[in-house]
Amino acid sequence: MVCCVSLIRRADYKYPIAFDPTTFHIFFRPELLHIALFAVGSFALVSLLFTFARFSFGYFVGFYFYSVVLSYLWLNCFTDLNYNHRLGGLSAATSAVAFLLPALFISAPVRQRYVLTATQFDRLLVAILLFGVAVVAFSAAYNFRLVAVVDIYEFRDKLVSPVILNYLVGIVSSALLPFAFAGFVARRAYWRAGAVLVLLLCLYPVTLSKVALFTPFYLVGILVLSRMFEARTAVVVSLLGPILAGLVLVYLFGAKAALYLAFVNHRMMAIPATAIDVYTDFFSRHDLTYFCQISFSKYFMSCPYQEPLSILMERTYKLGNFNASLLATEGIASVGLLFAPIAVFACGLVIALGNRLSAGLPAGFILVSGAIFAHILLNVPLTTTLLTHGAAVLFLLWYLTPRAIFQQHAASEPPLRGTYAAAPVSRPA
Repeated sequence: MVCCVSLIRRADYKYPIAFDPTTFHIFFRPELLHIALFAVGSFALVSLLFTFARFSFGYFVGFYFYSVVLSYLWLNCFTDLNYNHRLGGLSAATSAVAFLLPALFISAPVRQRYVLTATQFDRLLVAILLFGVAVVAFSAAYNFRLVAVVDIYEFRDKLVSPVILNYLVGIVSSALLPFAFAGFVARRAYWRAGAVLVLLLCLYPVTLSKVALFTPFYLVGILVLSRMFEARTAVVVSLLGPILAGLVLVYLFGAKAALYLAFVNHRMMAIPATAIDVYTDFFSRHDLTYFCQISFSKYFMSCPYQEPLSILMERTYKLGNFNASLLATEGIASVGLLFAPIAVFACGLVIALGNRLSAGLPAGFILVSGAIFAHILLNVPLTTTLLTHGAAVLFLLWYLTPRAIFQQHAASEPPLRGTYAAAPVSRPA
């Protein structure tokens, strides 16, 4: 309900806040409300899966994907883009279910053939912190600008640094430092955890990315939620809270809340849902990629597109460099609407591997260390998330993390709500 009300507010072109909704093909027509309610209400039955599934990394990611698809089904009823809307809606809904089944219910642990000792784990956290300092220092030598958030797009295209450094910044900011923050909190090294947050904040003038500015505050917010609520509730509140706050701020302050509304309500839900709409429209009339958008695949196959899909979408729809989630890239763009659920199911299996490699870790630790990927996956293809943003590295770190240190912590002093106690491990039959 909150997602739909937020989209209705975003569609108000008479009193727009932060942007013109018609540019993003976001509309609302009261005469079609009954169709939208039927589509969203039918898909809402999928939410029952979240009442049966136990918490996992896939639960976190899956709930965000569920909300994006629900938002797309709402927009799909009002959009002015011309494609087979019924097929687009059915494909998106089926893809969501195909993703959720493995992401929610495959979580049997992988046997740890090698596991760090407590001392090695502590040294690893310090090494990650020092490595992060080095990466930020080298990056600052190439690019360092203190720019207001509203002005970053004037300067971001002018940033130049070596390709390897760009990869390292992505892995450090998305995977390594959030993992170190969660680890330091678990080990009660709070000063070092604070140093990680400062280091993450220093990445903003280096990258001029809103995500870099947003990350340290979001990690603290997720940590607080993990201490206040049971993990599954914390996931729901982490999405419900910011979007609802945006609606309240607009009601109270109107246009003065434009920056918050653009950054949270628009960026968190509306943009990922719009991306599905735009990609469905484009590839209903153009050649599919058959996964040639993956960089290394161009060495083995011909590709109808010689530039990234984000650039292609910017040129066609004038919405900026428009990246999209696995639903739109590995799904719609690669194999089309009919076969998208199969490709998305394979992506769900990858997320299920993350579940298996993190099995036995406390829910709070998984929530905090994997928090940023719940947002990255909504806006970036899975292959890019695994490599460029370091999700594969995070999976490996989860596998190596010693479970015993959390059991010792729980035995000495149970944390709030029990979310940093070791989660029970479901053994395979």
